[in-house]
Amino acid sequence: MVADTDILIIGGGLNGPALALALAQGGLRVTVVDARPAQARGEAGFDGRAYALALASVRALSALGLWVDLAPKAQPILGIRASQGQAGQGAFPLFLGFDHSEIEEGPMGQMIEDRHLYRAFLSAMEADERITLISGARVVGHSAGATAAEVLLDDGRRLSARLLVACDGRDSPTAARAGIRRWGWDYGQTALVCALAHERPHDGIAHQFFMPPGPLAILPLPGNRCSIVWSEASASAEAIQRLDDTGYLAVLRPRFGDFLGEIRLEGARFAYPLKLTIAERFIAERLALVGDAAHGVHPIAGQGLNLGLRDVAALAEVVIEAARRGEDIASPLVLERYQQWRRFDTVKMALGMDAVNRLFSNANPVLELARGLGLGAVNALPGLRRFFIREAAGLNAAEPRLLQGRAI
Repeated sequence: MVADTDILIIGGGLNGPALALALAQGGLRVTVVDARPAQARGEAGFDGRAYALALASVRALSALGLWVDLAPKAQPILGIRASQGQAGQGAFPLFLGFDHSEIEEGPMGQMIEDRHLYRAFLSAMEADERITLISGARVVGHSAGATAAEVLLDDGRRLSARLLVACDGRDSPTAARAGIRRWGWDYGQTALVCALAHERPHDGIAHQFFMPPGPLAILPLPGNRCSIVWSEASASAEAIQRLDDTGYLAVLRPRFGDFLGEIRLEGARFAYPLKLTIAERFIAERLALVGDAAHGVHPIAGQGLNLGLRDVAALAEVVIEAARRGEDIASPLVLERYQQWRRFDTVKMALGMDAVNRLFSNANPVLELARGLGLGAVNALPGLRRFFIREAAGLNAAEPRLLQGRAI
């Protein structure tokens, strides 16, 4: 079989386009198949969705040539404040705080709206002659052969590539067709996500309120706005999501507190059931899994997209270097390099976030004392504080070149 392209990426959310740009930068031909109409999404207005990009992720976007245009639309994360609280009482006094001045690299990360990030990816893909974007089409089948893999689209077209990459979400149909099983569990929590406008400035500070039903993250956006990720027990969350905007804010305000003054909704409201799901393998015959197709984690530390961009950077580096050496870019040896690079880091991060959620999402007085003592120790030890700040910024891992801000 003669391949139509070098790599075919199934899924055009954020990780898919990022990988396409990285691979094209390395001289490879890439096709992206996106089930959603790309232009409509690229022209969408503000809907409340935003991402916390770790510093390493920002460096990757810089290496891809995107950050110059994105920077004016982003909000630097200058500090992180964590507090315990009770639903209906707002947050208790601060027990853990980090400041960007404690590391040399500057802000620990950046907040960016989904619409700005996707639009930047779309424009860059359209401008690169090595990338073909097929939008509004769904992959309904695929097979792998000795020299190439083939996909079948829902409109009857067949496309072939030397390597397939699944970026098609937590319930990845591509991974399922390849016989890749998953492990994990349901948290019994649902994340309520929206954007708020508020009276007082946030000063670039991200807040995490830990409450027994689940954490509430308050993440700064440009201007007097913030994005929230509000985790509640699923039954409660479903009832809250059904309320009108006035009722929704009435439930949120006692949890949010008044430290930013009066709040009001901006944009749409979303609800996402929370579960841990990890693919048992990140690779199969002529196939690699990236982002949520490989791992879905709790949003407690806002690491979902950052983990996906780590996958992107690692896979791009492995594939581009293999191509330069004249290897089959989809050989088991090449794909195993990617899997070995990413599996341990992914499982470590996923289980770490799982442990934090279990530790804090309860009202057990013994655990409340233990977590207070533990986090007090972190606050008191500069070396440990620096480690956690660098971990949040994505600076502790043995990162691929892209995450160091270097072209592959």
